[in-house]
Amino acid sequence: MYETQDVIAGTLPQLFEHSNILITKLAPELFRSIGDTPLETTDPTNALIERAIAIIHAWNAHEQAEFIAAHPRIGAIKQLSALSAKEQSGGLSATTRLQTPPEVLKRLEHLNACYERVYSGLRYITFVNGRSRAAIAREMEDKLQLGHPLDSYPDGPPLNEPTAESLICVAKNSEDWLHELTRAVDDVGKIAKSRQKSLGL
Repeated sequence: MYETQDVIAGTLPQLFEHSNILITKLAPELFRSIGDTPLETTDPTNALIERAIAIIHAWNAHEQAEFIAAHPRIGAIKQLSALSAKEQSGGLSATTRLQTPPEVLKRLEHLNACYERVYSGLRYITFVNGRSRAAIAREMEDKLQLGHPLDSYPDGPPLNEPTAESLICVAKNSEDWLHELTRAVDDVGKIAKSRQKSLGL
């Protein structure tokens, strides 16, 4: 099924967010890998995803970070692919998606800034799996060891406290930083498998 590089390059953007590194690095490396060791044939697309994630894990940290940066930030509402928009909405329609409370979007914008301050060079990636944006905000707060002001909005603390600049950075390429990078790549794989199911590939 995936016998040519063109077929692979045409399939990958359906499973992963489109990026330069997806086409110029992952596609040819996958093609060579499949030439050396053919994919399992019962579910070749699932096997393609697993092979892709294994290859990405073998890249250096800078390349892996570039790959995950193609995914939109949690809570973004502009320039989303159709699949990302559906995933971030918890699978709801576009009309319902636009009804995400503004305080949740504001909180997510702040949490993204906090995360990218703490884990410099990374973007927060998670397999949404039908959860709401408010649920993802809580997950990010737990990751960053922050409070949950949305629980008491509008009478609780401001949604943008503490400031991103006040947070302590995790050293780049430290064990904690690399663990977070590995988790993000693994979650991209989970997202890709969910897309495979949605698209019937």
